[in-house]
Amino acid sequence: MWYHKPVINEELLQSLPNLKIVASSGVGIDHLDLNLLSSYGVKASNTPFVVSTDTADLGMALMLASSRRLVEGYQMAVSRDTEYFPADWLGTEVSGATLGIVGMGTIGYKVAERAKGFEMKILYHNRNRRNKEEESAVGATYCKKIDDLLQQSDFVLLSVNLTPQTHKLIGKRELELMKPTATLINISRGLVVDQDALVEALQNKVIKAAALDVTYPEPLPR
Repeated sequence: MWYHKPVINEELLQSLPNLKIVASSGVGIDHLDLNLLSSYGVKASNTPFVVSTDTADLGMALMLASSRRLVEGYQMAVSRDTEYFPADWLGTEVSGATLGIVGMGTIGYKVAERAKGFEMKILYHNRNRRNKEEESAVGATYCKKIDDLLQQSDFVLLSVNLTPQTHKLIGKRELELMKPTATLINISRGLVVDQDALVEALQNKVIKAAALDVTYPEPLPR
């Protein structure tokens, strides 16, 4: 499979009686019905680490671009209507800020390694706590409760798999726990965030900004 195609449904499985394995490029397997595959005796594979480094890089890029207002600055720079650059047009500091990572797997940990170079205070929430050596290596502090992380972080970065447990993990309640100066960064899956609640939170200035690698659907309706 490439870009989730072909769609693996019952009709396709019935038409391929000798099918042994579905090999999907990418990390996520939320587009596959594993129970359906299993019922046909078909195995599934993915490529779990192939984009870990790139995705961590992108997470940092989104944090820097949103905090330093790069997209807005670019639009201002190329606009025919721009006559001057306002002196009070400032961004937010990344260095020394608090980064909360939700999901400290391979990608989340690589983000922490990069954030350490920016002298950020790193908090993380994960199903399983990392060992002390791993925490110490990046200067990360474990938050058993996600609420504690949300309340303290200047940037909240989502790096979790999409499962029934993480579906709309960040909704109205969670957004309201965040600082009004905070930015939400999502490099996992669009459905991890309640998109309607996020739009409302941005419109009402509940949080400052969102930097999104993923949405639902992709691309969003214009």
